[in-house]
Amino acid sequence: MPHADFVHLRVHTAYSLAEGAIKIKDLITQCAAARMPAVAITDSANMFGALEFATVAAEAGVQPIIGCQINIRAEVREERGRLAVVGGTGHVSPPPDQLVLLAQSEAGYQNLIALVSQAYLDTDPGEAPQIDVAQLAARADGLIALTGGPAGPVNRLLAGEQTPAARATLETLRTIFPNRLYVELQRHGLAGETAVEEALLDLAYELDVPLVATNDCYFADRAMYEAHDALLCIAQGVTVSHQHRRRVTPEHGFKSAEDMRALFADLPEAVDNSLIIAQRCAYMPTKRATSILPPYDTDGGRDEDEELRAQARAGLEARLAAHVFTPDMDAAACVAASAPYRERLEMELDIIIEMGFPGYFLIVADFIQWAKDRAIPVGPGRGSGAGSAVAWALKITDLDPLRWGLLFERFLNPERV
Repeated sequence: MPHADFVHLRVHTAYSLAEGAIKIKDLITQCAAARMPAVAITDSANMFGALEFATVAAEAGVQPIIGCQINIRAEVREERGRLAVVGGTGHVSPPPDQLVLLAQSEAGYQNLIALVSQAYLDTDPGEAPQIDVAQLAARADGLIALTGGPAGPVNRLLAGEQTPAARATLETLRTIFPNRLYVELQRHGLAGETAVEEALLDLAYELDVPLVATNDCYFADRAMYEAHDALLCIAQGVTVSHQHRRRVTPEHGFKSAEDMRALFADLPEAVDNSLIIAQRCAYMPTKRATSILPPYDTDGGRDEDEELRAQARAGLEARLAAHVFTPDMDAAACVAASAPYRERLEMELDIIIEMGFPGYFLIVADFIQWAKDRAIPVGPGRGSGAGSAVAWALKITDLDPLRWGLLFERFLNPERV
């Protein structure tokens, strides 16, 4: 049976927190049932679901396309007759513009990760994570960009009747993404959509930027519309009857290829380009070649294995002195009391090093100690990690695993790998 002749490139899964309502497994099941050869997830300012999505999609024979709807810090622009400027006293900061970025390769995937991380690092708490155009340009390799639909910079400028600025913005994006930029068309029946689309088509043809049809999906089908609307109300802290709130339409669900072909019957090339983009994004991010942990800066030229042994042994001595030895113990009693601890520590160290986790333990111990030095509360330990004598010696946890009979094997066990 032939594949469907459309690919969804704009899907918000449940990882678009309090915004998307499509579980990844359900999305892939729906794509497989609809015979769609590929699908993209483009969650809002995050890539939380990327690896789960890639794995589940590959197992079902659906090509995963890793993407993200990323926020771009808006430039100065005229909006509804008023000047909106980023920052500054007496001015209103416009909401960030949106672009969709899709990874074509490992380089693109790494750049997308870096851009999303930068958005969180460079944005004040309480604001939507966003990057600026310079940051976007520096990390554009290996990425395909869609212009963002109604919330994209080009559409917003056209909606404000700022055609010259919209043209300049599209030219800038074309420069940043040479032969990797598509003008995104959506038809959800929103107010002013037709007029903006006409102007958008004129610019696309004038600047020779290809079109692509997308449907901004937030839920699986029209039957889920009311439940999704309630989800948006919960996110905004308002009731369904509230007039001035964010809402989407019943058209923002997952549509079949036949529905999209019918919706864009006058622009078949825009639907065709969804398939071309899928072919250009044939990249699988499931295999990681090397550890992504940063190297731990050790003392005295020791490697991480030696550093872990040194810190754990020194830490155990401090723990024994504080919690095991008593003033009435003689040397023989101290040796006897400490023997099970030393034996347990060496056994754990051998397993941790064998499994390649010394750097992880050193890094965790470092940031736990950093927090304690600054009076930032740190719990005594939870889960199976509390059964580690190494974690106790490094002050990652505060529970004596031997005293309480906790098993290290529940935490790390080479036979379970």
